Amino acid sequence: MEHPFGPDWEVYKVRGKVFMLMTDVPGRPVVILKADPGEAQALREHNSHITPGYHMNKKHWITLEGGTGVDEELVRELVTDSYLLVVSHLPKAEQPVDPHTYGTGTRAGR
Repeated sequence: MEHPFGPDWEVYKVRGKVFMLMTDVPGRPVVILKADPGEAQALREHNSHITPGYHMNKKHWITLEGGTGVDEELVRELVTDSYLLVVSHLPKAEQPVDPHTYGTGTRAGR
C-alpha cells in the first residue's frame, strides 16, 4: 500500500499498476476498483451503491460504498476481479499469477 495522493488515499498496486484505491468521499468510506467496461456498467445499473470511478476514468473504474446489496463476498469478488484485470494487462513474465487460472484450483505442473 502506498499514499502517493496524500494520507487520505490508500493506493494498492501490483507490479506498479494501481488496482484499488480507498478513501473517504464527503465522509463516506469508498473503494475504487478497475472493472471491465461492460461489467462496470451492469454493476452501476443494478446497484445504487456502485457508481462511476471517483476521480478516475468513468468507463474503466467503479466506486463502491457500503449499502444494501454490498456484502463481503461482493467486495472480495470485485477486488479480485480488479487485481486480475490489471495483472492480465502486464507482460506475461511480470504476472505474479496467471489471471486465466487464478482461483480455479489448477496449478502449473499438474
